[in-house]
Amino acid sequence: MTVSVERLTEFLDLTDFERAAAERVEPALWDFVSGGAGTEQTVAANLSAWRRVGVVPRVLNDVSRCTTRTALLGSELGLPLGIAPMAYQRLLHPEGELAAAEAARDTGAVYVAGLLNSCAVEEIAAVGAITWFQLYWLRDRRLTEALLERAEAAGCRAVVITVDVPRMGRRLRDVRSGFTVPPHIRAANLPTGEQLSPAHHGRAGASSLMVHTTATFDPCLSWRDLEWLRGRTRLPLVVKGILDPDDAVRAVGVGADAVVVSNHGGRQLDGAVVSATALPAVYEALPDHVPVLVDGGIRSGVDVLRALALGASAVLIGRPALWGLAVGGAAGVRRVLALLARELEDGLALSGCSRPAEAAALRTTLLAG
Repeated sequence: MTVSVERLTEFLDLTDFERAAAERVEPALWDFVSGGAGTEQTVAANLSAWRRVGVVPRVLNDVSRCTTRTALLGSELGLPLGIAPMAYQRLLHPEGELAAAEAARDTGAVYVAGLLNSCAVEEIAAVGAITWFQLYWLRDRRLTEALLERAEAAGCRAVVITVDVPRMGRRLRDVRSGFTVPPHIRAANLPTGEQLSPAHHGRAGASSLMVHTTATFDPCLSWRDLEWLRGRTRLPLVVKGILDPDDAVRAVGVGADAVVVSNHGGRQLDGAVVSATALPAVYEALPDHVPVLVDGGIRSGVDVLRALALGASAVLIGRPALWGLAVGGAAGVRRVLALLARELEDGLALSGCSRPAEAAALRTTLLAG
């Protein structure tokens, strides 16, 4: 049962949502949401790395009019934040992606509709949020072209290509539980017809989602393919899954309009460098006009401030949006975003910044511990 709108005002930070969601979501699904690859070293390191970034505040700046509004890839946002693409959100709430997109619309955040969403991109874009569409590289290139056409026709404002999944990381929690997607929830953007996909056929000691993605995603994705993709869409192209600055430079060289520094929330290579550590070098390697986004372990508005100070133009959040969805549907996600906006506004003012763009000039240091 979801929490009432009135009770949601009692949730004062994202840890309140995490605790409440853990109580409501059945264990195998909670492991799917929370888990990562291998020993989950990178999942834990993503969180701790942000906490070790110390921001050096500036004083005697006029912050009487402080705003979280910003511009990104031609859109005006209410805050420098988007909801990352995440699969099968109807697992957490019957309205799934539509509820999360509604919350993004109401707060001025970007909503990144995902290839493996349980609602079609046309339905999501119709909600009215600033919508981007995320792709994995598919074995069927004609289907990729058709999806690009659908995204453009639906009114999506950017295409995001995720490049860090040549194969799915070995997520041991899902393997141990034999995680399987229920038959009534499907990847709405993929043509399944009347037949269930491998994601719906569980077996002991295996993740059905891993079986499905192995059959669907093409591990041969290369720079030449990225060039092909650039030539097939008029929309801004965002490359997600960048950790090495040389890859960031090359992505921009073949036509990327922005990059997302990301280790997939610790769900791909366990032991990969954390996003907070990789971000500054990627930012320094790129021209000023190229936005750099970041995800992985953002849990507060102060974390958003830290990311801005390290060079990010905006951040993407993943799991916290799912916590809000599980707890309160659209109202729950809206409360998550509102808390982040309030914490960010406080952080900007207390660090001497009146708007997000000014945070890039803040110095940072490494906190002890």
